[in-house]
Amino acid sequence: MEKVLLDFVTAKTQDLLTAPSACQEVKAAATAWLAAVGTDKEAEETAKYIAELEADIMPIDGLIAFAQTELALSIFGAEGVKGLQAHAQELKSSGATYCDCPACAPCKAILDRKAEIL
Repeated sequence: MEKVLLDFVTAKTQDLLTAPSACQEVKAAATAWLAAVGTDKEAEETAKYIAELEADIMPIDGLIAFAQTELALSIFGAEGVKGLQAHAQELKSSGATYCDCPACAPCKAILDRKAEIL
């Protein structure tokens, strides 16, 4: 991977690792990828990382559905969940296909360059 692209993916990966909304599976894949950079396992871990990003990024309709659950209510509270529901609808209306939370945004940024990365 060229240095500019590697630096980009590394920065987005660091963003992902610090995102409170990132699941443990994607954090594990991100950590494994970072450890493999520059080794003979880099290509293998890159493919696994991309697959995990694809599995974990939240489609906008999934975000809308989540915003209507008891779990969302328990996490965000009544006012917070109203804001989340409105935000999700605004995203969809603007043409967004994915959630823009601190975990999904770096996932999308990396996946947008998937062809270059793989």
